[in-house]
Amino acid sequence: MKLISQTFKDMTPMPDECAFGLAQPDGTYRWGHNRNPHFAWSGLPAGTKSLAIVNDDLDVPVKLDTFNKDGAVVSKDQQRRTLCHWVLIDLSPEISEIALGEFSEGVTEGGKPGPAAARGARQGINEYSDWFKNDAKMRGNYFGYDGPCPPWNDEKSHRYVFTLYALGVPRLDVDGAFDKEAALKAMRGHIIDMASITGLFATRR
Repeated sequence: MKLISQTFKDMTPMPDECAFGLAQPDGTYRWGHNRNPHFAWSGLPAGTKSLAIVNDDLDVPVKLDTFNKDGAVVSKDQQRRTLCHWVLIDLSPEISEIALGEFSEGVTEGGKPGPAAARGARQGINEYSDWFKNDAKMRGNYFGYDGPCPPWNDEKSHRYVFTLYALGVPRLDVDGAFDKEAALKAMRGHIIDMASITGLFATRR
């Protein structure tokens, strides 16, 4: 099974149009176009009844004391954790690609609606839901894709891993505002194959 993108090549920078937020010279941010990347796949294994995509940033700082702080730097050696940016499930195996911006176009304060999505698929909530939980303007359930927005003072280029799963069930046994953990739990015992591609994104350029 092979996963490719016309938006970026594996282990190369993702374009700004895929970003949730873009750092400005004065240290503020502006909203990005927040378009999901294009993806195409081939070589699905026999018995594939649905597809799922999960996207994780592998390089979110664990400590936030220097996060976007004037006069400070998020060291490349700092401990990191993952943060989920997208959960897409129940895609038909008859689909062989998704277009740039097909599932996300622009930033929606408070989160895009869901879980129903294009092509009969469903989207879970990403971890911006938790990130903005204490922000009165931004809090809400962030369904679907919301792209990169790493700290502007980070020395490290973040790795955004997109994983395509070929599943042996037509619909995952999750309901409502499910998240990545719920989707992965429902996938157990049903994953036939998987393929990944990694895009890079940094605000320090």
